[in-house]
Amino acid sequence: MKKLLAMLLALCMVFALCACGQTAAPAVDPAPAQTDAAPAQTDAAPAAEPVNITLWTYPIGGWGNADTVDALIAAFEDANPGITVTVEYLDYTNGDDQVNTALEGGSAPDLIMEGPERLVANWGAKGYMVDLSDMWDATDKAEVNAACVAACFTADGACYEYPLVMTAHCMAINYDAFVATGADKYVDIDSHTWTTEDFIAAVDALYAYYKEPVGDVYCSGQGGDQGTRALVNNLYGGTFTNAEHTAYTADSPENIKALELLQSMDGIYFNAAENGGEEITAFRQGILKMAFCWNIAQQLNSDNNDAELTNDGEKIVFMSFPSETGESKLQGGIWGFGVFDNGDAAKIDAAKTFIKYFADGEGTPDAVKAANYFAVRDTAEGIDLTGIWADNAIMNEYTKLMPYLGDYYQVTSGWATARTEWWNMLQRIGGGGDVATEVAEFCTNANAAAAG
Repeated sequence: MKKLLAMLLALCMVFALCACGQTAAPAVDPAPAQTDAAPAQTDAAPAAEPVNITLWTYPIGGWGNADTVDALIAAFEDANPGITVTVEYLDYTNGDDQVNTALEGGSAPDLIMEGPERLVANWGAKGYMVDLSDMWDATDKAEVNAACVAACFTADGACYEYPLVMTAHCMAINYDAFVATGADKYVDIDSHTWTTEDFIAAVDALYAYYKEPVGDVYCSGQGGDQGTRALVNNLYGGTFTNAEHTAYTADSPENIKALELLQSMDGIYFNAAENGGEEITAFRQGILKMAFCWNIAQQLNSDNNDAELTNDGEKIVFMSFPSETGESKLQGGIWGFGVFDNGDAAKIDAAKTFIKYFADGEGTPDAVKAANYFAVRDTAEGIDLTGIWADNAIMNEYTKLMPYLGDYYQVTSGWATARTEWWNMLQRIGGGGDVATEVAEFCTNANAAAAG
């Protein structure tokens, strides 16, 4: 009996051990572990869908060059996986028609690069653009040039352009001619400024020496008309429009006084056969001793000689326009990005990411240098932009004019008509017309266009 009980006890222990072994086996089997992990994935956020956005850009410096833009886009896409960008290049001959046709057909691009006169005053005013005011905070508004901020916002606070670069149009002098006539004492070539009194004295000295006009108020058409507007407005502190950009103000006493001065000066000629480009040619040839149609592109131009030299090798110095105080308000260019409202929230968000990257982020230095203009802000998310042109002596020197960027009044309604009326008015004044009468006619016609 004892043997039988011992055998039964032994068998029970064996079965118990076998049972334990069978229960432990699933713990090392990988299959159940995968089954248990699967449900946890259903709680994770789904991956964002890839987004493709389209950018249409006018030829703003290197932003009109495919090789340059391809490199910029590649850097953006690397930094923002999931967003791809398709680019189309516009020109100033057909670009507006292409955009308008796309808008009418419901196929507008997501992003566009140009200036406030198109993005804010035209397509924005017509309701086609996304309001970008949510991309600005107090720091942004403090960092960006005040004239640029004002140009990109509407009176009711909507923003239809986020600015990237700017420039200031100016004038230029043949410095060697100024030295030869003793007129160099009337200009400060370090600050590039001079007063109205200095301007009058310099023109008189140059005319006495050369016995012919030394500067042209060109007026054969609208080409380069920013120069003649800036000359007239700055001499005695006049304005071209009111601050609200609702009316043209060329008939102010200050502007009348400036035009009467220019009309009376022997050294200034109202040239109805010349536009801005032709004035530049005459200046480079040494025929004229000053040019009112000038900008950084002209200062860098080396087609006929080294940059900053006339065709005959005389020194060219860029200058701000003369004013009573010496501090002028310059006409300028502003370029940046806008977003068309195509009703796709994902694409709008991706477009804003693009703008943030290039206009206020790690891509800003390269974007500015590609445009070959000047940053609208000193800092982009901690990146110092003040020395961006330190490696280019001419560009770096030209930055001295940026604080003088004035009101961007090109957003005023009736702009196309106002430009035409301006050069026609100058022709009549150059032909001996009464200044007060002629500016009154200009304002009547331009303001009629502004009123619609």
